[in-house]
Amino acid sequence: MAFAIEEINNNTELLPGIRLGYQIYDTCLSVSVTVHVAFQLLNSFSPLFYIGNNCSQFGRVMAVVGETGSTPSISMSRILGTFSIPQVSHFATCACLSDKQQYPSFFRTIPSDLFQADALAKLVKHFGWTWIGAVRSDSDYGNNGMASFLDAAQKEGICVEYSFFMVCNALHCLSRSTSVVIVAFVASGDMKILLEELSHEPFPPHQWIGSESWVTNPEFTRFAFCDGAIGFGIPKSIIPGLRDFLLNLSPSQVATSPILTEFWEESFNCRLNKSEKVLLISNLADVCDGTEDIQNLQSPYTDTSQLRITNMAYKAVYAIAHAIHNVLCQGKNSTTKCDKLTILEYEQLKSVNFSRNGYDVSFDANGDPVAIYELVNWQKSETGKTELVTVGLYNGSQPVDKEFQINRNITWMEGSVPVSVCTGSCPPGTHKVLQKGKPICCYDCVLCPEGEISNTTDSADCLPCHKEFWPSTKRDTCIPKPKEFLSFQDILGISLATFSVLGACLAIITAAIFFHHRTSPIVRANNSELSFLLLISLTLCFLCSLTFIGAPSEWSCMLRHTAFGITFVLCISCVLGKTLVVLMAFKATLPGSNVMKWFGPPQQRMTVVSFTIIQVLICTTWLVLSPPFPIQNLTTYKEKIILECALGSAIGFWAVLGYIGLLASLCFVLAVLARKLPDNFNEAKLITFSMLIFCAVWITFIPAYVSSPGKFTVAVEIFAILASSFGLIMCIFAPKCFIILFKPEKNTKKYLMNKNQS
Repeated sequence: MAFAIEEINNNTELLPGIRLGYQIYDTCLSVSVTVHVAFQLLNSFSPLFYIGNNCSQFGRVMAVVGETGSTPSISMSRILGTFSIPQVSHFATCACLSDKQQYPSFFRTIPSDLFQADALAKLVKHFGWTWIGAVRSDSDYGNNGMASFLDAAQKEGICVEYSFFMVCNALHCLSRSTSVVIVAFVASGDMKILLEELSHEPFPPHQWIGSESWVTNPEFTRFAFCDGAIGFGIPKSIIPGLRDFLLNLSPSQVATSPILTEFWEESFNCRLNKSEKVLLISNLADVCDGTEDIQNLQSPYTDTSQLRITNMAYKAVYAIAHAIHNVLCQGKNSTTKCDKLTILEYEQLKSVNFSRNGYDVSFDANGDPVAIYELVNWQKSETGKTELVTVGLYNGSQPVDKEFQINRNITWMEGSVPVSVCTGSCPPGTHKVLQKGKPICCYDCVLCPEGEISNTTDSADCLPCHKEFWPSTKRDTCIPKPKEFLSFQDILGISLATFSVLGACLAIITAAIFFHHRTSPIVRANNSELSFLLLISLTLCFLCSLTFIGAPSEWSCMLRHTAFGITFVLCISCVLGKTLVVLMAFKATLPGSNVMKWFGPPQQRMTVVSFTIIQVLICTTWLVLSPPFPIQNLTTYKEKIILECALGSAIGFWAVLGYIGLLASLCFVLAVLARKLPDNFNEAKLITFSMLIFCAVWITFIPAYVSSPGKFTVAVEIFAILASSFGLIMCIFAPKCFIILFKPEKNTKKYLMNKNQS
């Protein structure tokens, strides 16, 4: 401060014609002493700043630089603010001092702890530490700073395992903790006590995160267990000429100042006078002989390489000088003397905006400067000495995503970034479930529920997949559901298709046998025309089952049901025609009966066509009004999609089946009635067995069709078609083919006549 005032007084452009005077008080960080000094200043017993041509003249107090601590600054600001005297602190960082209603005249050149707390929370979050401990001073600085940090940490999702005052047994509290990162919002003096206590006993390695009050203090680097500490500090600066000013001290100058006298005697271990106070200290028994050379002194006083808080005091003095200059010297050139001033209003400090030694100085509406911090890391040099190394920067004037930057490697206590979490990260595919009664950072990793995924680490919730997707095995991504249908590549599909083709081939072979032996009695005696039509319809029945295999399409859905319905009616109509012929043939043998003329070949053809046309009309109506169509069934199975044909109109589908059932039932009843009639090779009995099988198959088909899921619904329908078709061909045509091929002696007119007679 003295150096800055001397610079200003020698500056012809800043406050020309006006000299600043000062008085320095040591309040010893005591609130009571601070209050006493404040009242002294108000009573003008001793000036702190005054304006006048001669420094020996007393002037009115213009402003106060200080206090160093937050608590004394609060006490002083309450008094000075009542009288509107500006107060500019260089080291009081409590965020509470930004409240202009309580502290209207308070300004500072050091950033508020609100910014530092935010920067520390972002630092902790950057390295993935979510489980930390916290230590604070029991003061306005520690309590308010830690409160701001805890709020910022909570927003970043960081949990604090413990937070205690310095009065706690630090070693006991820290040794019981599970977190390995400690954030210390502690004043420099308190931190020294804490580190001294921890150094007495073995202490497990911890990662220290420091506030600006102690992390840039070179004195603490002697505590080896703090190596790798990291924290934010006030940026280093260069003040040209300061070192020469500090070293330009002679014993005579020192003797005029009690503060310098104490400094000199402690530095050189000698006394400047023979006061009784000094004589009581044995190690200062020697009188300073004048050979003491401050140029060779190695102490924090002569070390200007770490000018941090020093620069804040330097800027505070210049801020007050510029405020006075703006009021007194507006529009005047450097040769004109400024007017005298009796008082400086604190409002006039708000307009201060200047640069000095490459640093900008200004105040916002709360009296705070732009928050700029250096990220400092304690690193061991090649010589084994711990040094303070700047590894990053926090600039509050930058956008949020660019405020915090790391531009150099960081040295850690144990060589690598420590891990400090209550619970390890939950991998993708799981989500966090909080442990009862514990902070939000303590949780269990639970696998996502069925149908849901999480594709990020530490996911709080799982997200459901779209209805056409399903989670992967690890449940970390949604994959398209497999589409299932009865395909020609499935074993089931291949089997059914094989039987369909075999059935069709069997019907064709049977037709070929019948055609080859069409003149034989057994073929001619059993209505060969209807037999050939029945074999053709059975061939179509076997082949129509192939339309049910493969991916459903709009055309295949309409074709499979209508082809099935029409071919089966054609088949049943032929069987019904053969049954009627048997019955009518018996009636025709009765005396006076002329009924057979109504059941000749033309009438048989008309009967088959009529029954078939009715089914064609039913199918046409179904297709016109509400035809079957392909759908994706997403409800039967959660993990796959069933491609199937929707019925469109259920009435149409059951009408087709009902009509087939009606004809089959009628045919079955007639066949039962004719089963004991004397018939060529007893065809009525064969039809009875075939219709019995047919009806049994389709009666069991209905519940199986309704209850079968997915592609098995189609498989059940194909099975019913194949089973009933095989039943017809085996019961009606197999015995005849056996006689034709293996019992030709029975395939004679004589044998037939004898059989009828018997």
